[in-house]
Amino acid sequence: MTLTELRYIVTLAREKHFGRAAERCHVSQPTLSVAVKKLEDELGIPLFERSKSNIRITDTGQRIIEQAQRVLDQVGLIRDMAQDGKNQLSSPLKVGAIYTIGPYLFPHLLPELRRAAPEMSLFIEENYTANLRVKLRQSELDAIIIALPFEEPEIVTLPLYDEPFVVLLPGDHPLTKKKALTAEELSKEQLLLLGPGHCFRDQVLESCPPLVKAVTDRAASGPALVTEGSSLETIRHMVASGLGVTVLPLSAATAVKYQENILAVRPFVAPVPYRTVALAWRVTFPRPKAIDILSLAASQCRVIEKAAKTTPATAAASA
Repeated sequence: MTLTELRYIVTLAREKHFGRAAERCHVSQPTLSVAVKKLEDELGIPLFERSKSNIRITDTGQRIIEQAQRVLDQVGLIRDMAQDGKNQLSSPLKVGAIYTIGPYLFPHLLPELRRAAPEMSLFIEENYTANLRVKLRQSELDAIIIALPFEEPEIVTLPLYDEPFVVLLPGDHPLTKKKALTAEELSKEQLLLLGPGHCFRDQVLESCPPLVKAVTDRAASGPALVTEGSSLETIRHMVASGLGVTVLPLSAATAVKYQENILAVRPFVAPVPYRTVALAWRVTFPRPKAIDILSLAASQCRVIEKAAKTTPATAAASA
């Protein structure tokens, strides 16, 4: 049984004449007749009752022809889908990002994508790296924005930009008198970090070794390390309330503008700790143009440049 044979019997049922049906199918009448008879022999039943004057569809043949029409309709839908797929920027794109990137990148990314691919709608999700990894692997997401390193079989990663870490201080903190700070100076302070499970917490500790000792020695007589912040925004408000100091990605530190006497931002002394933000997607993802547009839009957002303009290296966030 072939799609061509199904098309023949559907056309013959419509025309009720072998000659006209053959003409509609662009074949000779003998070719159509042989194909119809072949299908009947394969099915073991007659689909049509033939006479010299007319053709009548059998009761079973009617049901089979109706089903054949549905099959041909579905084939048409598949062709339509394939045609749509040729325009890789017309279908929705599902993008995920980790909690410490999404809120600060998406507001800039969405307008860029809208300009670059106006027909491509974007569905976004924020989550932990571990959850995004699973969703990407299971095709629930098309691409994710994470911080390197990120390794997963059959997954491609593309670095987008490097983002420096900065220190966020209460406006009246003594360290605001300095233009740049060291990790050693922070290790002596009441340090606010995200709780375990957040990859940014691990990135901070890995890039600032003196803070690891502060975590290890938190039970000693020195200041306690507070890890109760559930999000960077929560930690920002904790710092503004005078509960301690913290380390944030530059985009997060400058996302909300406070007066200098409430919150101050200071860079690190070189070498400055940083993270590399990257795009990840499956090797088998069939829309490479959509990935190209997404990566280009993310790069053109210039989130870090905008944040740096908001926070000069020698000063803090301004009102």
